Amino acid sequence: MQQKGLILSSTGRTSIYEILDERFRTGRCANGDERLEKLYDDCRWAEGPLYLPAWRQTIWSDIPNDRMLRWDETTGAVSVFRSPAGHSNGNTLDREGRLISCEQGNRRVSRTEHDGRITVIADRFEGKRLNSPNDAAVHSDGSIYFSDPDFGITSDYEGFRAESEIGSRNVYRVDPSSGEVRLVTDSTEAPNGLVFSPDERQLYVSDTRGGCIRVFDVFDVREDGTLSDGKVFAEARNGARFDNIRFDDEGRLWVAAMDDGIHCYDPDGTLIGRILVPETVSNISFGGPKNNRAFITATTTLYSVVMSVTGAPRIRRTP
Repeated sequence: MQQKGLILSSTGRTSIYEILDERFRTGRCANGDERLEKLYDDCRWAEGPLYLPAWRQTIWSDIPNDRMLRWDETTGAVSVFRSPAGHSNGNTLDREGRLISCEQGNRRVSRTEHDGRITVIADRFEGKRLNSPNDAAVHSDGSIYFSDPDFGITSDYEGFRAESEIGSRNVYRVDPSSGEVRLVTDSTEAPNGLVFSPDERQLYVSDTRGGCIRVFDVFDVREDGTLSDGKVFAEARNGARFDNIRFDDEGRLWVAAMDDGIHCYDPDGTLIGRILVPETVSNISFGGPKNNRAFITATTTLYSVVMSVTGAPRIRRTP
């Protein structure tokens, strides 16, 4: 009998891990907790988990309910962090530890200052309103890259239904000095999660509708400032759809694959294992004091699992 909160493996052993390649075993990827811990389960559609070390809290977005929630690591209490929240989706930290949020409803990328004020980082490209920013990544030079699909304007569920003013779904870079918003690639059908490689020389972008993850060389720039087309790093299997993506500190890529759980890819692009999740997975993020606790948002729920792998550094500073 399957117990609440546990998933039985195909061998009958109680486990949340599926080993697809021996490297998943030898890399000790399946040596952490044997169950998912349910931290909260009263969302409509949860996304964007982010651990805040100074507060020992994890915040995340409940997009249709237009709020951001927070879970306190010391007490286990959940409370409202912000409401309304602009139908926020992805969240990250900049070099100074300030919160960067992608607000689908407000069609902008914002920064929450240390005193609580909100600064708009980007809301237009060439004078036209953005579609609905989804996820952001901060480079150590201070620039902010963000994806801008149309998920927040296709209906009133995760934002406000509207026509795209730009007419395409792109990835952009915000210059840290001038604030200029520059198109870096338009070669994905629906750019979603994005993350820099541990050495920051490459940008990985999940393409939800394209069914793949593409990788771009950050310094391979054309004359017009856009990145070269890049290449496919991984393709979705069995109808899976890719959402956000995060690296561990050994260069493995962990991918929220919606109905197919959490995928783990070796640096060479091989799918080596999975974390099985009983709901449709939207995001994964590393946190906790040792940065080895995975926070997973899936449909209505925020889960966590303490792992035997450690996430890539949370904040990179200028060398």
